[in-house]
Amino acid sequence: MSDATARVADATGNWVDTRAPSWSRPYLRLSRFDRPIGSWLLLMPCWWSAALAADVSRAIGQLPLVVVLFFIGAFVMRGAGCTWNDITDRDLDAKVERTRSRPIPAGQVSVPQALAFLVLQALIGLLVLLQFNRFAVMTGIASLIIVAVYPFMKRITWWPQVVLGLAFSWGALMGFAVILGRIDLTALALYAGSIAWVIGYDTIYAHQDAEDDALIGIKSTARLFGARTHRALAVFYTLAVALIGIALVLAGARWPAWIGLAAFAAHLVWQIRRLEISDPALCLRIFKSNRDAGLLLFAGLLVDAVMRASV
Repeated sequence: MSDATARVADATGNWVDTRAPSWSRPYLRLSRFDRPIGSWLLLMPCWWSAALAADVSRAIGQLPLVVVLFFIGAFVMRGAGCTWNDITDRDLDAKVERTRSRPIPAGQVSVPQALAFLVLQALIGLLVLLQFNRFAVMTGIASLIIVAVYPFMKRITWWPQVVLGLAFSWGALMGFAVILGRIDLTALALYAGSIAWVIGYDTIYAHQDAEDDALIGIKSTARLFGARTHRALAVFYTLAVALIGIALVLAGARWPAWIGLAAFAAHLVWQIRRLEISDPALCLRIFKSNRDAGLLLFAGLLVDAVMRASV
């Protein structure tokens, strides 16, 4: 086993490196607590759907608790998903400069230890899920199928970002399942819009590894689109805004939600204009900025829900 304090190449200077106990660092890195942006991106559709479902129901009584539980669940289950991803990708990660220092290929954690940690995180996620109604519990469990197959998609399809979108957007269904006890056309439109958003931002993320991926035969939309990435992003981000807009129409959303969507759309336009696919550091910064885009939309949806409930 290598030194547990050794840092991961693409995540340095964070609280895990400087403050966490040495024994915990490899596990915190497995679950990506040293770089929580993925947890935030998983959380955004959860919060969108919770706010929009509360808007539809015209009641926000349970919304604060749902928001907190979604926050915990998103961070724990993203950690479990990343642990599973690192287990399945350990041989590939060892061949990529950016990922070869991750805990498993670096020898900081064995596969059995990683599996045990995966089970622990999944159990915590299950405890969160069991706080909801039966329909929501079954809906949440169904997402595990997509999570399980995702790591293998980049080996067989140029579109692994679609499968990631299916998984990372599942929260767009969960808010409706939790608050309304159903998944309707509004929820499906929100889900579809979120999938388009995920395809866009993960294409940006994948450009960091495009050269290494080409060498080892890993497929991605970043490699598929190449120099056409800006046009592809325009298509997917336009789809995202249009489909989320359809969800707002179906929900009868009012002006605060539309302002939130407009701010979200403006942020996506800024991303496309700013992006340089040959600059990995810039790709990472723009990818991370999607948390802010998601929060802008959530703020509009939340204000709308609160205003409607108070009428």
